[in-house]
Amino acid sequence: MKGCTNHLCALFLLLAPAAGAQPTAGDVRISDLAVSRGEGKLFVSMTIDLSAVRLSSNRETTLTPLLAEGGDTLRLEPVTVAGRNRYYYRLRNGLTPVGGRLLRAGDASQVAYRVVVPYEAWMGSATVDLARETNGCCAEPIARAEERLTLLDLDPKPYEPRFVYAQPAAERVKVREMKGSAYVDFPVNRTEIREDYRRNPEELQRILRTIAVVRDDPDTRITSVSIKGYASPEGPWANNERLAKGRTEALRSYVGGRYDFPEGLIATSYEPEDWAGLERYVAGSDLKHRDEILAIIRGGLAPDARDRKIRTTYPEEYAFLLREVYPALRHSDYAVTYEVRTYTDAEEIRRLLRTAPQKLSLQEMYLAAQGLTPGSEEFDELFAIAVRMFPDDETANLNAANAAMQAGDLKRADRYLDKAGATPEARYARAVRAALAEDYETAARLFEEAQRDGVGEAGEALERIRERQAHERQTLKP
Repeated sequence: MKGCTNHLCALFLLLAPAAGAQPTAGDVRISDLAVSRGEGKLFVSMTIDLSAVRLSSNRETTLTPLLAEGGDTLRLEPVTVAGRNRYYYRLRNGLTPVGGRLLRAGDASQVAYRVVVPYEAWMGSATVDLARETNGCCAEPIARAEERLTLLDLDPKPYEPRFVYAQPAAERVKVREMKGSAYVDFPVNRTEIREDYRRNPEELQRILRTIAVVRDDPDTRITSVSIKGYASPEGPWANNERLAKGRTEALRSYVGGRYDFPEGLIATSYEPEDWAGLERYVAGSDLKHRDEILAIIRGGLAPDARDRKIRTTYPEEYAFLLREVYPALRHSDYAVTYEVRTYTDAEEIRRLLRTAPQKLSLQEMYLAAQGLTPGSEEFDELFAIAVRMFPDDETANLNAANAAMQAGDLKRADRYLDKAGATPEARYARAVRAALAEDYETAARLFEEAQRDGVGEAGEALERIRERQAHERQTLKP
């Protein structure tokens, strides 16, 4: 295809395999057989060697190439070779073959046979045969024979996608974070922690377990612990600010007293009243006056005035919120930030994919995929895990889309392609998806763009798609 600039070039290269020199009925030889299609036409050419044909003066032989496939047959232009008497008899009486050629035995040894006929879809897998009929002086048949010359394979090659996976950039430092919320109970208006008070044993252990999981892992190093405390909106803002700040500091002292962390590793902040949490709850609720309460929360009133207006205007809903919702707004959010070492062993990475995928980078997962069979269940699962861990990463979504298409799950691939970005590789992947759906117009356009932007695999794919488009046009032709 080097040097071809349009789809016609591709069509004219759809040639049947050369038949070589083939003996036919002993004295007729066929060579240089070539069959091609393009522009809605079928081209047949061959050299017919008649040098060994010997006929008596009153006999003739008619050679008729024909195409046959199933119940479809097309007889091509015949070539009639006649002995001396038969040859002149035909000339005197105007009996030259209709649409064919008449030759006198001995005059032509090499016949350059060329014929063009309208192409029909069934011809793509037809046989090319040569029928021979020998007649006597009164046109009575003496012998008939038919021989196969070749089997055509002119249908476009099936589109077999080549998937282009993108290598993710390596993370210079792998920083990860574990988050959680704890609901530590404090006596009314107090800020000191009582470990045995109400739910505190369980809630405090939740924080300590999170830290311990990271601290005890030899592959990780804690870089910071953050704690942010919240109070609920009821009561004066100033008192809630005191409580949020004091309770956060108490929790920091509690955690710091159980681990030998360097100074400054634990960072704290606080929110005097968790209005954002209240807004989220109300927005998703079916409270009778939900919209009105939301309007108050989102309005420009100061916090104390806001709380008072909800309490006095909608006392029933306020009582419900105070009882069922506000306790959950008194919480401490915490996060453990840590660094993870780099992994280079593919087997170790594949083990971590099953046990601790959050410790891996996309680049490490890509490395582990190199030793797997593309299209296998394990290969597909690896990229599905990668996109689950990095759901908004364009490279992760692109590779997951490729793996899903390779596994035959086009519906899942569509979800990933929506977030695969606009790189040349992403356009190529969308072209593959369109081709698999037999949307050849879209596929051709996207392959052209990807080829123009440097995706090497796009050129070959574009040829296959253009062949399919031409075949469809010919098949649908009336």
